[in-house]
Amino acid sequence: MIEVRIHKVLRSKGGDFSLDLDLAIPEGKLITLYGPSGSGKTSLLRSLAGLLTPDSGRIARRAQVWFDSQKRADLSPQKRNVGFVFQENALFPNMTVLGNLKFAQSKGSSRELVEELIADMDLQDLRERYPDSLSGGQKQRVSLARALAQKPDILLLDEPLAALDAGMRIKLQEYILSSHRKFELTTVMVSHDLAEIVKLSDITVVMEKGRIRNTGTPREIFMERRLSGKFQFTGTLLELEREGVIAVASVLIGNHIIRVAAHPSEMQGLRPGDQVVVASKAFNPMIYKVDESL
Repeated sequence: MIEVRIHKVLRSKGGDFSLDLDLAIPEGKLITLYGPSGSGKTSLLRSLAGLLTPDSGRIARRAQVWFDSQKRADLSPQKRNVGFVFQENALFPNMTVLGNLKFAQSKGSSRELVEELIADMDLQDLRERYPDSLSGGQKQRVSLARALAQKPDILLLDEPLAALDAGMRIKLQEYILSSHRKFELTTVMVSHDLAEIVKLSDITVVMEKGRIRNTGTPREIFMERRLSGKFQFTGTLLELEREGVIAVASVLIGNHIIRVAAHPSEMQGLRPGDQVVVASKAFNPMIYKVDESL
């Protein structure tokens, strides 16, 4: 468990506000931070990484104290064993992909880890290229691999997929999820994308104006039960499940997630990420894929 109880006065264009957090982060989980811009999400990540010093409070992981204002303890970022991936990649421009990964390795680490990460992130054809020759998605794959080359216990992700197109974003989500599971990490990720949050996270923490407003699973926080008459909405299919003899689809429509039950035959051919139409006549909901060629 990572214990976070901190206070920090933050300056922003909209005026000063206080970061006042009391949060317990369970280890081994993927936690997403959600909320409007300026709510303190990035400041929380930076406080965990040791890049931002709180005015007061305490941060501890198990028996190791990272920060304690009363005891004047403030562990350096290097000693917290945290990997950080920013929205804007911070790769060394004068190093190749392979060079960036080797530089990030902790002393005494096996070279096999770098080769393993290159294979996991599909970087084989990019290993001798420099950052300025890479696409945005390629740079973020390298950034993720470089963070993992440190063999961190905690992985912090500050909207690393925000600038990517939908197709590349889905691919990078898979890399993040597979890495989280393979290396048994505790991952804390900032995201504004509800589909991404539902797909990736075990727990979502909703923040607003420097405070925690809600904590729970994505379903507990975002899914609503609604009764409707005749309607037709377009949304994004998040996931498909079997519940007994029926299939249940979770669909993101606007900022709301709804669940639609139907016979499994009606869901054939649908995959998460598809654009779908949810329609109802006489309280009989239907779901079908949008023809993107139209």
